[in-house]
Amino acid sequence: MSAHSSFLVYERFRWFKRSAWLCLLVIVIYSAYAPVGGRNGGTWVGYGLGGLGLALILWLTWLGVKKRGFSTGAKGVKGWTSAHVYLGISLVVIATLHTGFEFGWNVHTLAYALMMLVILSGAFGVFAYVRYPRLMSQNMSGQSAEGLRRESAEIDIRLQRLAQRLPDAFAAAAREALEARIGGGFFQLLSGSSRRCAAASALGKARAEAERITDPEQQNAATEMIAALSRKAEISARLRRDLSFKAMMDVWLWIHVPVTIGLIATLIAHVLIVFFYW
Repeated sequence: MSAHSSFLVYERFRWFKRSAWLCLLVIVIYSAYAPVGGRNGGTWVGYGLGGLGLALILWLTWLGVKKRGFSTGAKGVKGWTSAHVYLGISLVVIATLHTGFEFGWNVHTLAYALMMLVILSGAFGVFAYVRYPRLMSQNMSGQSAEGLRRESAEIDIRLQRLAQRLPDAFAAAAREALEARIGGGFFQLLSGSSRRCAAASALGKARAEAERITDPEQQNAATEMIAALSRKAEISARLRRDLSFKAMMDVWLWIHVPVTIGLIATLIAHVLIVFFYW
């Protein structure tokens, strides 16, 4: 079991079991209580579920901040993360029963919608932290990004040297490869696409030019340049994928954190309206 997925099975699914029992308990209480006016957030069960949901949201928000401190070791972080995931999912049941399935165009439903968005973004975060570290490891094949960048810089020097022994078309291809950049815009970064890779484009041009060479010495130099360009294109593709995987592991936070802040603000409005205006 990988370190990134072990938080899901932490202590033999301790927090999954606790969350499941909590959901079962609130479902039984909700089902057993049938007030005259119908089930809604204004009954004593509704208030109880609302209070429980609010307490969980505040605690999970605090937990999300605290677990980033890594102050109690890896085991503590796994336990906090496991609690964060499973108790967060239990809010779907608790908050939905709190509403009594009554929704409208108001701040109360907005708070519910924001909560669901926080949970969905958090679910993607779990998916990302389980999936992408493994893909990153496979992509890098035991090499570091810094090591690949150093190798790419060494290839650039070799390309410049080889270009001096070849026709001008190879020099142009070498210059194009030297302009290869890793990263780019937001969507390009997330996609990790290498379709516009300068090194890959230069490789294609060098191969086409190599077919026209008849001089044996230049053929050897062209073969060496093609091998260097091929390796540079491979390194560029790996680095782009690495950045893409890292971005996918972080992009969910760009939604999760701001929406969580919005959720807290909306919940405050929800509570104030319920207790002071109803």
